[in-house]
Amino acid sequence: MADLRTIIIDGEEHQVDPNLTLIQACEEAGIEVPRFCYHERLSIAGNCRMCLVEVVGGPPKPTASCAMQVKDMRPGKDGTPPTVLTKSPMVKKAREGVMEFLLINHPLDCPICDQGGECDLQDQAVAYGVDFSRYREPKRSATELNLGPLVETHMTRCISCTRCVRFTSEVAGISQMGQTGRGEDAEITTYLNQTLESNLQGNIVDLCPVGALVSKPYAFTARPWELTKTETIDVMDALGSNIRVDTKGREVMRILPRNHDGVNEEWLSDKSRYVWDGLRRQRLDKPYIRENGRLRPASWPEALGAAAAAMQGKKVAGLIGDLASTEAAFSLKTLIEGQGGHVECRTDRARLPAGNRSAYVGNAAIEDIDTASEIILVGSNPRVEAAVLNARIRKAWLRGAKIKVIGDATDLTYDYEHLGDDRAALADVSVGDGALAIVGQGAVNEADGEAVLAAVMATGAKLLVLHTAASRVGAMDVGAVTDGGLLGAIDGAQVIYNLGADEVDITPAAEGGPFVIYQGSHGDRGANRADVILPAAAYTEEQGLFVNTEGRPQLAFRAGFPPGEAKENWAILRALSAEMNAVLPWDTLAGLRRAMVAAVPHLARVDEVIENEWQPLETRELGKASFRPAIRDHYLTNPVARASVLMAQLSAAEKERRTAPIAAE
Repeated sequence: MADLRTIIIDGEEHQVDPNLTLIQACEEAGIEVPRFCYHERLSIAGNCRMCLVEVVGGPPKPTASCAMQVKDMRPGKDGTPPTVLTKSPMVKKAREGVMEFLLINHPLDCPICDQGGECDLQDQAVAYGVDFSRYREPKRSATELNLGPLVETHMTRCISCTRCVRFTSEVAGISQMGQTGRGEDAEITTYLNQTLESNLQGNIVDLCPVGALVSKPYAFTARPWELTKTETIDVMDALGSNIRVDTKGREVMRILPRNHDGVNEEWLSDKSRYVWDGLRRQRLDKPYIRENGRLRPASWPEALGAAAAAMQGKKVAGLIGDLASTEAAFSLKTLIEGQGGHVECRTDRARLPAGNRSAYVGNAAIEDIDTASEIILVGSNPRVEAAVLNARIRKAWLRGAKIKVIGDATDLTYDYEHLGDDRAALADVSVGDGALAIVGQGAVNEADGEAVLAAVMATGAKLLVLHTAASRVGAMDVGAVTDGGLLGAIDGAQVIYNLGADEVDITPAAEGGPFVIYQGSHGDRGANRADVILPAAAYTEEQGLFVNTEGRPQLAFRAGFPPGEAKENWAILRALSAEMNAVLPWDTLAGLRRAMVAAVPHLARVDEVIENEWQPLETRELGKASFRPAIRDHYLTNPVARASVLMAQLSAAEKERRTAPIAAE
């Protein structure tokens, strides 16, 4: 770290890094400087001039604090440290002048603008605006852009801060947006009227400091002060992005990212942000029992009694779905194994070795991507499997890291060296110091998955296993696995207890298939095959622990209540155990967590990346197959997403792009 330098800010001395800009130095000193175009994670544009400060001894005019570094300041004539003033008459007059210019063409849309109540322009106009306008000419107008079904535009409100342009080009890695013209003719636009092709485009709504870019699905539905805000965890992928769920009454109105530098920084994938409409549709709100081939509504005692009767004395298998909390997985494991049955969470047949956490999680943290000199992607497409993680890899590439890919050659938004798409390429790979290997589920769900993991571990690179299921690491931590994997668990099973595992094909009852008890939140594939349905809460409707792809336990909190008669997952399993005269030894969620932590102590270390003992797998012969992607349709991977109208639209648009017609020459 550079030697600290002393500067005086508003009369007080502060020790700061000389490489900081003045606006950052002021932030460290606890002094707020207004800004529109400046953002900590984007390049410096210096467009808005709202962050003007006075540098004593410098030019006799205000200075843009976002564009000047501390090391460029000169000391005073008598050797005193450089001095910055943020509240002087010069600064106040300059900021008021900038605000007046910004409001010249800004429309009086506040009563109907979705940004109202959380608008930077509103907030700063209170401090630096005036109660009248000297501008009498007609206001400028601008045509709206079609950016797709997620982001709605009102470009007349745009103040040309270019945050959206810088985000899409620098972080998301797409080049559809830009600014044309100069002066009063300057406008943000898309080249050739293109829609945005990125899984991160919703972030420009958060970045926009005015109401020029707003959420299209959320438009005109609620005001910020009407919403109850709950900080929780996303489960649409295994990254464990920190989110805030805003509810109005019992309904989720929007999902926003929370800042967590170690996981998702302050970004969120579009699927995680916009899947909330799937929480309202196709919900299971009462128990059902199948009679004469048809499902009929039932009471809870009746449904639990039917499930208990079916399980008594039978060979039972439990399947854990992708969205289940660790508490639910632990409860199901305890219940089923108490009956002599087996439980399995690797429902996609991934060959992840049980008991070796360094093999199914790795020994690297997500933050290690930032400092890696070389990143090797094996059987993974992070742009689809974890878009926010892919943005982090792109940031490392921009810093100078070399990227190598073994698998499908696809557009990842950054340049990389394609080593091949088969096992032979993995056998020949060599890595340097500071290398990090990211292994996707596409690399481990073939028959030689453990051999692939062993080969990667033998390279000497740090390992990060990129999971696709939010529940997977936590379920493996509590031991919800069976020798022989999925087939070993269900082989010969007379009853299958399906805890939200909608991706598993179970033999139909007409063909001699098992009795199926389905516990889940949505009427999806699992409910369609079920003989008894027990309606459960979705991920925003109960508290739960989720362990992300790097092995970090995180707590999700309840933002609303499940519909109708649906119950929390752990409570359903506790009630069923009582019906079976095999009562689980806890009556509360706190009691369940105490038992779970007693069995797996590291689950108590919330928001810590657990250091795993490195246990290399025994090397064995690799197969001949090519690496295939783990996800076929990114937008429709789970019951919540498949119930979402918006996810269906995005999926259809993606397919249309892939099969775009080619003009005849």
